[in-house]
Amino acid sequence: MGNVRFIILKEIRHILRDPRSLFIAILMPIMMTFLYGYAINLDIKNIRLAVLDYDQTSASRELVGRFYHSGYFAASLAPADMADPEAVLKRGDAHAVMIIRGGFAEALRGAAPYQLGLLLDGADANMSAAAASYSNVIIQRYLGESPGVGAAGRGVALSQRVLYNPDLKSSHFLVPGLIAIILMMISALLTSVTIAREKETGTMEQLLTAPVGPFQVILGKVIPYVGLALLDGVLVLSVGVLHFGVPLIGSSLLLLFFGLIYIIAALSLGVLISTLARTQQVAMMAALVATVLPSVMLSGFIFEIRNMPALLRFITMLVPARYFLLIMRGVMLKGSGLAVLWPQAAALVALTTLLLVAAVKRFRIRIG
Repeated sequence: MGNVRFIILKEIRHILRDPRSLFIAILMPIMMTFLYGYAINLDIKNIRLAVLDYDQTSASRELVGRFYHSGYFAASLAPADMADPEAVLKRGDAHAVMIIRGGFAEALRGAAPYQLGLLLDGADANMSAAAASYSNVIIQRYLGESPGVGAAGRGVALSQRVLYNPDLKSSHFLVPGLIAIILMMISALLTSVTIAREKETGTMEQLLTAPVGPFQVILGKVIPYVGLALLDGVLVLSVGVLHFGVPLIGSSLLLLFFGLIYIIAALSLGVLISTLARTQQVAMMAALVATVLPSVMLSGFIFEIRNMPALLRFITMLVPARYFLLIMRGVMLKGSGLAVLWPQAAALVALTTLLLVAAVKRFRIRIG
């Protein structure tokens, strides 16, 4: 028993002498508790709803008000186009479009049947199902509570049409997100050990004496892994399309181009982590923490970003997976092109540039 006591004391000293491990062991559970507690919100609210009101009566305006004051729906980021109501869904500015044809007020008082139209973005299966359910409840309450609406008004019905994923298959929603997360994790892991390996094996001095600058070193570390990461991306995408049946409606070349930018961002993040870490083990752990947790929790993959606190919404702007996820779902499920996805593409290019410059600058500091 005495020998065991000495071993225990020895391990305690090792723990106290390794502040990084102690920092991770103590801070990580606290950080994850706060992050999960705020980010995980299974209540689906703030569903962006665009309205095309052709009736323009007090009855139709009251119905629209019921939707926006329910706590579940919010105004869309842009108004719907009467000529092309689906465009606002394809751009991602709305999750649903309600179409109120002329004659709504008369249908509430008359006997003729009347249908309200509701277009739903099926790319997010959970959001689409919730929007349909909430809409039915709000309309039924409106018909039951509004004065002057008798039995005749019960002929008003809601006609729903789900776009981009009419069967509401969860795989169509999850697989594009999984591809984004897997690519980020694998790409960052591939390059996270590059500089750290040079430090551990003692070849860092040889690298520093070579006739190359910091940018050339970083570029040389990233380029060999681009092809490998692209191969991983093609393999994962093939599994999603061929095995899970996720459609690829848009341009595969455009998706490949966006994927290349995303992969360079992930590889640059890995190199940046490698310049900060002293050992390969620490670099790999840091890469997993810096990629998996934010990509799953803060990219909109599972939890709606609009339901998060303001601070977390700001942090999500620094997560590359947030933008690539929208690109994946836009190209694969909606057939969106560069004209629609350019804001996400611009943000992804900006983040990639920022990460690459940070990695080069950090490596230059290490040299100095």
